[in-house]
Amino acid sequence: MIRWPSSAPTSRSARFLSPFASGKKLGCFSLTEPEAGSDATNQNTLARREGGAYVLDGRKIFVTNGREADAVLVFAQTDRGKAHQGISAFLVDKGHPGFTVVKTEEKLGIRASDTAELLFEGCRVPLEQRLGEEGQGFKIAMATLDGGRIGIAAQAVGIAVAAYEAALGYARERKSFGVPIGQHQMVQWMLADMATGIEAARLLTLRAASLKDRGEPHGPQAAMAKLFASETAMRVATDAVQIHGGYGFIKEYQVERHFRDAKITQIYEGTSQIQKLVIARHLLAES
Repeated sequence: MIRWPSSAPTSRSARFLSPFASGKKLGCFSLTEPEAGSDATNQNTLARREGGAYVLDGRKIFVTNGREADAVLVFAQTDRGKAHQGISAFLVDKGHPGFTVVKTEEKLGIRASDTAELLFEGCRVPLEQRLGEEGQGFKIAMATLDGGRIGIAAQAVGIAVAAYEAALGYARERKSFGVPIGQHQMVQWMLADMATGIEAARLLTLRAASLKDRGEPHGPQAAMAKLFASETAMRVATDAVQIHGGYGFIKEYQVERHFRDAKITQIYEGTSQIQKLVIARHLLAES
């Protein structure tokens, strides 16, 4: 269980928990750095203790909603000698002195959500805004990612469904050789594979979500759901573009957007390759 520092008053917890849990305020999660992507242990952002505060210095990249968020959860090294066990977590308000949103990225897809780069230069954060104890940051980050992967799996399923429904509708209407293209066997096979993959991805996602809701261990299941759903989304979106032919390559039709949006699900909250590592390590650790 994550606890606030003993010096933090109840009002301090309510200041962050209530408005963010209710949706009145938006938060963001900043773990990734130029040298810390899949290897999240390689944190170069530093947090040094000075009396009743920490001073943060470092740079974070690829922060979803970093421009719009009211506060950011920052992970930083408080003890380099302890490697990942020396990483701590801090809540920093937007507009806090020393905290700057450097830029937002121009992206291939998911363009309705901003992705920002954040800079911390001599940013003094009060002790009571440390989340948990010193050295608990990496554990907090990994627990957050386990839950986040279920969300990305659900997102991937949604993208796949949208692409599939567009392809199905097009296959019923578009004619070639005198019949709707949905009557051609190869198109039928593509649609069958798309529908089957979506159903399997949905069930894996629901299983992981059910485990999380019951408070049971769900890390490997979340990784499986995220891996399969994201790969399915990319495959379904690709086939949806193919079924649309040349029209799938132009912005007049939504499938080109689904194709662009699907790609990120294979990358953020841990790449597909990282999900395979998570799953394999769990399997090998089983007695």
